[in-house]
Amino acid sequence: MKIDLNNIDQLAWGKMSGLLPCTVQHALTGEVLMQAYMNADAIKESLSSGKTTFYSRSKERLWTKGESSENYLHLKAMYADCDNDALLIQALPDGPTCHLGNRSCFDDAPKPLLHELDALIASRKGADASESYTASLFAEGIKRAAQKVGEEGVEVALAAATEDKEELVNESADLLYHLLVVLQASDLSLEDVLEVLAKRRG
Repeated sequence: MKIDLNNIDQLAWGKMSGLLPCTVQHALTGEVLMQAYMNADAIKESLSSGKTTFYSRSKERLWTKGESSENYLHLKAMYADCDNDALLIQALPDGPTCHLGNRSCFDDAPKPLLHELDALIASRKGADASESYTASLFAEGIKRAAQKVGEEGVEVALAAATEDKEELVNESADLLYHLLVVLQASDLSLEDVLEVLAKRRG
């Protein structure tokens, strides 16, 4: 159930003395950013302000993520699970979510695959070209990486046209990889593309 100001009362507030666990997910990448608790007032404040607000059990008050650091979590959507006793928030962070300065409070957990690949490719910038294929592409310049995108795009089209599904999957993986290299070489990232797609989705 998508949560709005009209259905807050339908949540199972009696199970945990007026608090519900809430998991925050990056609205673009799907990465889990943090976990906290909300009461009804925290939900209302989040929906009204657009900045994700929780109930702090230690402070015993409402707490807006970023109120001191300005690393706000901008609310995009809020959902209840099938039992209406847990919440999922999709949000866009202004900066690190974790108080330790990490992107996520679950920093050791695997990231979504494409996001992890994008970060790995970014880490190869400036690396020794003899140590990895990715570093060698950066060393050769963006024109070489762009050429590879063109070549892999043709291979994808040919595999699709000949209905070779195994080749289509393999060439698609190559295309995605080289596209991420071109984006990083242009000082862009997968998230920049996802932002455009999200806007087009409306």
